[in-house]
Amino acid sequence: MKRRTFLDRLVGLAVLPLTLTELPLASAAVDSNSIEFLQANWRNLLSVSATIATDTTPLELDLKKWRNRLSPEAFNVLFEEATERPFSSDLNEEKRSGIFVCRACHLPLFSSEMKYDSGTGWPSFFVNIPGHLKTKNDFKLIWPRTEYHCVKCGGHQGHVFKDGPKPTGDRWCNNGVALRFIPAD
Repeated sequence: MKRRTFLDRLVGLAVLPLTLTELPLASAAVDSNSIEFLQANWRNLLSVSATIATDTTPLELDLKKWRNRLSPEAFNVLFEEATERPFSSDLNEEKRSGIFVCRACHLPLFSSEMKYDSGTGWPSFFVNIPGHLKTKNDFKLIWPRTEYHCVKCGGHQGHVFKDGPKPTGDRWCNNGVALRFIPAD
């Protein structure tokens, strides 16, 4: 692992609060039925004129083509599994209604109603759009973590932790540079 990457991750760990279970959600009280509704009706946040591909068939582009399409920072996070610095993304403060899509392939991953302020410095979500993310074990640090990727392009988005708010208890901690926000209006 590169020394810079290790130091960035170490600094990121230092800003994590001990518990996130009592943090308020972006939307009002959320229960299991509400989560199912959010997951099933995220398209309602798109304007009528918005055209977003929702096909999850994997893309087969080589890394050179992805490098040409993305900024160096986005490429490093998405295809070299780097982590951006905490509090560096404008999406951390994004409060408008809309959809968060993969920066590389534009597949919708989260809605604004799934977002909450985790206090960690990265955009965080308590649930995701079903079938649009895949997980794998990550052993890059001392203890194993669950890493997640876009199912369409394979781009690394972030890690999911079990210290999120009720009712899911999940914190889908995303690199802001790996996302693009499409406002509802």
